[in-house]
Amino acid sequence: MKVGIFTVAFGGMPFEEMLDYVAGVGVEAVEIGCGNYPGGSHCNLDELLESQSKRQDFLHAIESRRLVISGLSCHGNPLHPNREIAESHHAVQQKTIELAQKLGVERVNTFSGCPGDSPQAKYPNWVTCPWPDDFDKILKWQWETQVIPYWKSQAGFAKDHGVKICFEMHPGFVVYNPETLLKLRDACGDALGANFDPSHLFWQGIDPVHAIRKLGDAIYHFHAKDCKIDPINTTVNGVLDTKSYGDEINRSWIFRTVGYGHDAQTWKDIVSNLRMVGYDWVLSIEHEDSLMPQTEGFEKAVSFLKGLIIREQSGEMFWA
Repeated sequence: MKVGIFTVAFGGMPFEEMLDYVAGVGVEAVEIGCGNYPGGSHCNLDELLESQSKRQDFLHAIESRRLVISGLSCHGNPLHPNREIAESHHAVQQKTIELAQKLGVERVNTFSGCPGDSPQAKYPNWVTCPWPDDFDKILKWQWETQVIPYWKSQAGFAKDHGVKICFEMHPGFVVYNPETLLKLRDACGDALGANFDPSHLFWQGIDPVHAIRKLGDAIYHFHAKDCKIDPINTTVNGVLDTKSYGDEINRSWIFRTVGYGHDAQTWKDIVSNLRMVGYDWVLSIEHEDSLMPQTEGFEKAVSFLKGLIIREQSGEMFWA
């Protein structure tokens, strides 16, 4: 396993300055944002797609610092009922998949998206309960007419380019837990898998270790991000919370740097179970801790994870 960084946390730094910094802190991999919600401050999609020499320079800058690319990320909502938004996010996703192939990168990270409730909708409609019956009808329409047809086509496109699409299971989108991820994967094929982010599972009441066991070899990428459940606010208001992320003291939960939401044993169990299901790639740090600046949160996360990851194959059980 390797420790990496989702570089959008340092989008304000020039590309090579950012690479010098993260390599100096001790990571071994970078996850690059290519547009849509993460932005593309370190990746000019059109320029890199059009120019082999630009791609060579891009790769050289990374590889000369003994780094690898863990994945390209273009998190968006290509199922958005606003056609302009959907088409824009879809176009960036297509280009990101094409660029991944040209760079020799196997993973593209994104969201599953969320449609509206009908062809006339203006905004996404995330269904969280089956009753009144309206909600069940919306869910059926979304999956049968929008979600499965779109992602079946995209799975084929990705497979043709030698790329895996990795969904971050995120509330607000149709894939938000292991059940919905596997439902979509079963319908569309194994070009689709998970970009496993424990932080989005913790606050739903999901045990990441159990989720890892359930998903198994469907885990293609991993985000190292923690979440702290506030025991006072949660016992009053539950875990569904629409307050600003900046209103930390009143929220039911907030994102934290790894180790600040759950202890080292929890993260050791996560790492060990990743190993048991065959995941041996990157733990990509995603900094969204509003109580720490990016540099401090990132450096603390690197230090924490370095002591937890399992680097080498276990070898022969000489004792058994």
